[in-house]
Amino acid sequence: MTGRIFDIQRFSVHDGPGIRTTVFLAGCNLRCFWCHNPESFERAGRLQFVESKCVGCGKCFAACPRRRHTLTDGRHLIGREDCAVCGVCAAACWAGALTVTARDADSAEILNVVALDRPFYKNGGGMTLSGGEPLLQPDFARELLEGARREGIRTAVDTAGCVPFDNFEAVLPYTDLFLYDLKHMDSAAHRRATGVPNEQIVENLSELSGAGARSLIRIPVVPGFNDTRENMTKTAAFLKPLRGIEGVELLPFHRLGGGKYEPLGLTYAAEELRAPLPGELRELAAVFERAGIPVKIT
Repeated sequence: MTGRIFDIQRFSVHDGPGIRTTVFLAGCNLRCFWCHNPESFERAGRLQFVESKCVGCGKCFAACPRRRHTLTDGRHLIGREDCAVCGVCAAACWAGALTVTARDADSAEILNVVALDRPFYKNGGGMTLSGGEPLLQPDFARELLEGARREGIRTAVDTAGCVPFDNFEAVLPYTDLFLYDLKHMDSAAHRRATGVPNEQIVENLSELSGAGARSLIRIPVVPGFNDTRENMTKTAAFLKPLRGIEGVELLPFHRLGGGKYEPLGLTYAAEELRAPLPGELRELAAVFERAGIPVKIT
């Protein structure tokens, strides 16, 4: 089966237990304003232009079937409003200034790469599906997870949870651990920051608990959005009665992905935010400790 991916990261230590091979599936239905993987937004991918690599050869101008490349005041500009992301210009760009962020990939091809790292999967490592939102491609995700399980490789799915529960049911039998993003307990605040409400996300986590799944809760700590004791207290109260919750990871906001936006023709909305201070993170972690929920600051 073929699906859409935008990266395979080998020797990852931040996407689940142990050393992982992380497969990033393309497409996401959230638009978190701080997202550090904006190349994941569209399943078709997005045209990326790194201006510093451009040598001005003009091959992309001639290749583009819609003539969306122009030279204005000495700058190479791209008319993205009706770019088809066909990749013809990128194929013509020998300097590598133009690329399409997503590509088709066969499950067998991906599983061959994952199998190469088998010697590193001791101590709980394995394959993680991430994104984007991997469960927007549930059949492809299931085939990858089932294939890894068949080879004795542990599996994890990193999800924001905003999909029909049927998509979870497709992968449940083949997933050892869900890395479950839980960004805010207030639905209106969640919608303002991500573009979607949180009801389906919260409900799906409850359903996963009832189905006997194991979940590690990951909370991006974003100043001015969800970094309050009130929100963390509500989160801890929601999690405490659920079965299968392995613990909570607090992921401090950072701006390391900010440089990806301009090459994609996007605006980075989190430029003015600061990273949370260590003391602030410890205070938030203490909320979960008091509730008896294991917590880790990554």
